[in-house]
Amino acid sequence: MSGRARLTLSAAAATLMVSCALLPLVAEPTWLLQLLPLVAVQSGAGAAARRVPLGRTLTVAAQALVTLVLLTLVFARQHAFFGLIPGPDTFRYFADLLQRGSDDVNQYAIPAPLTDGIELMLIGGALVIGLLVDTLAVTFRSAAPAGLPLLALYSVAAGLSDGGADWLWFLVAAAGYLMLLLAEGRERLAQWGRVFGGAPRTPGAPDGNAVAPVRTGRRIGAVALGVALLVPLALPAMQGGLLDRTGTGVGVGTGRGGRGSAVELLVSLRDDLNTNDDRQVLSLRTSTNDISDLYLRIVSLDDFDGTTWKPTTRRVVAVPDALPTPAGLAADVKRDKVRTTVAAADFYSQGWLPMPYPPSEVSIGGRWRYEPEAMTVVGDRGQTTRGATYQVTSLDVRPTAAQLASAPQPPAALRRAYTRVPSSLPDVVARTAEEITEGAESHYEEAVKLQDWFSVTGGFQYDTKVEVGRGPGAIANFLKKKEGFCVHFSFAMAAMARTLGIPARVAVGFAPGTPQADGTVAVNQRDAHAWPELYFEGVGWTRFEPTPTRGTTPSYTQPDAPGTSLPQEALPSRGSSSAPSAAASPSESCAGGLRKLEACGSPSAAAAPRSGGDGAVPWWWLPAGLGVLLVLAAPLTPLLWRGRTRARRLGGHARTPEAAAAHTLAAWQELTDSAWDHGIAPDDALTPRKAAARIVRLGRLDPAAGAAVHRVADAVEQVLYAPRPGPTAGAAEDVRRVIEGLRAAVGTGARLRALFLPRSSVRVLWAVYARWAALRNRVAAARPVLRRPSGQRS
Repeated sequence: MSGRARLTLSAAAATLMVSCALLPLVAEPTWLLQLLPLVAVQSGAGAAARRVPLGRTLTVAAQALVTLVLLTLVFARQHAFFGLIPGPDTFRYFADLLQRGSDDVNQYAIPAPLTDGIELMLIGGALVIGLLVDTLAVTFRSAAPAGLPLLALYSVAAGLSDGGADWLWFLVAAAGYLMLLLAEGRERLAQWGRVFGGAPRTPGAPDGNAVAPVRTGRRIGAVALGVALLVPLALPAMQGGLLDRTGTGVGVGTGRGGRGSAVELLVSLRDDLNTNDDRQVLSLRTSTNDISDLYLRIVSLDDFDGTTWKPTTRRVVAVPDALPTPAGLAADVKRDKVRTTVAAADFYSQGWLPMPYPPSEVSIGGRWRYEPEAMTVVGDRGQTTRGATYQVTSLDVRPTAAQLASAPQPPAALRRAYTRVPSSLPDVVARTAEEITEGAESHYEEAVKLQDWFSVTGGFQYDTKVEVGRGPGAIANFLKKKEGFCVHFSFAMAAMARTLGIPARVAVGFAPGTPQADGTVAVNQRDAHAWPELYFEGVGWTRFEPTPTRGTTPSYTQPDAPGTSLPQEALPSRGSSSAPSAAASPSESCAGGLRKLEACGSPSAAAAPRSGGDGAVPWWWLPAGLGVLLVLAAPLTPLLWRGRTRARRLGGHARTPEAAAAHTLAAWQELTDSAWDHGIAPDDALTPRKAAARIVRLGRLDPAAGAAVHRVADAVEQVLYAPRPGPTAGAAEDVRRVIEGLRAAVGTGARLRALFLPRSSVRVLWAVYARWAALRNRVAAARPVLRRPSGQRS
């Protein structure tokens, strides 16, 4: 094995060994097995490009192109031309998948599930690092700086890891880097052997050659130490979100309430709805026998800017022993007390406290604060729900349709604050709301008509694949296309209610969970949900359910069945029955929201189609991809062959007279072939001097290039005719000068043809035919011997 091949293998191995440090961050190691052949193909592409040889820039470009094609083949086949060639849709899909992966990193505890976005970040990031390492160590032959991208990859893993076996992954990564350095030492720099091998030196004798690598090693060590110290300090900023492993969550504060970034974190979780992962986040034990209305509310979004909803920043106070009665709730409205014990999973790190609404008492240890207007409890200074168990006493408010229909006007201040809509909201939103609610005699009837239009009569479809949309026209676009998930429905109904003068906001939390055989209720990630809350004086903030096939329809919106809280048959809910099951059933309520409130879960994780080219990759994808790459590379074969031939002819040679003569003839052959590529066919009947004059005349060469042609021709005549040809120098440089002159004298079309379809490449066919003819002649010559009569003496 050559030194360059050994160095290529060492660079690939170092990338894979450092990538092992990322294994503790995810639950499944299958991504590393998938990465192995991809790194091999990437390194092989670089080795082939260097073998041609291509220039350094073209080598890096070729490897980058192969890397992009590999990522397209693995992750975005359905978004590429012919399943392989990336296009605009491919890059858009990659951007969306990377955004999802970034959100997943912030939401999940370690080890995180191997979602599609996280898998792309792991494999794509490792391939980018592998490309940098191969470029520095092999293409530019400088292995020491290649440690910096390796260090960056390891620093990410070390900064996010929980500890434990970090020392093991450090040893593996360090071994990979040292292996790379030693491979370069064997291949290239003799002085590196003295540094690492400890070869003896004469006492007092300076070793100037060893100073450079020692100085380089010290610099890299200093940079590594600095990065190792600074990166962990910066990594805590990569927190936040509903499932953040570090525990800050969207509601963490230092004495103030919810932050405007909450919605941005919520609506970034849609991709998880289409995965097979659906972990249990909460376990409930409640005193009520009917859990169909046991929604767990996390945060309310009441600040609407025309594009999205977010929580208003308010002051928070210490959690009181008894929470006040909800605003607007009159004494004549029926209510029952419900006591619920909530146990959060160890990985569920949420900065807001999921609770039934409205709460009247909360018992929990830790640093928690209370926001009175929204009646939410928020963690302070990093406090989260991770592994917490707490008790909530809440009110099961049961208004009647008559009470809601006869509700008086709310206070002016509340109405002003919660009916405000921005001027940028498209007029079609208010116009549609008026058309739907035409004939309604009260705000309650208007609200019910809006709910029924979204969930039953409006022709809307529940679809988690739909993008959330951005800009003031997002709601109008949803009303036009009539496809979306709980975020679309809740945002749109709340905005339309405000245009009708009904105070409205959006609640984010969990829909009712699934009863278990042991009497508990399991709440999974796909139970996450968003729903609108509308305010009615005398009742307070009241839940509505516009999302079709998700959650439960409130009993007070069903005039034909007053007093019942059972959901309609057309709107099934996991929690619609209190009968326990032997095991938790798959989630069917609006889901994933707390993993992506951009989408509330699909009816079944197993039934949810995986997007793009994600999921298990068939065994045949790699040979098929290599075959397609070969087909795509076929048009470049003449270009590559000419580049290789030119490099061989004009390359170095031995210092013997025979080698110098062969080099001169090869240079002349390259000159005539280059002239042929630019339209000047060779004429073997001419002497070198006349052939040179013909090339200068037909190629319209400038004086400098013309003189170079004649110098090469003179050197060829010396080799062919002189008894003892004298040494010549500079033939290769003269040929390159002639090639530049030929290119300058022709148009763009001729230059491109000379580059991609060189006429002299026909010599390959001539050579193949000559070898075939020689083989036939040898076979023909051997045939009489094979057929000699048995009686003939040999």
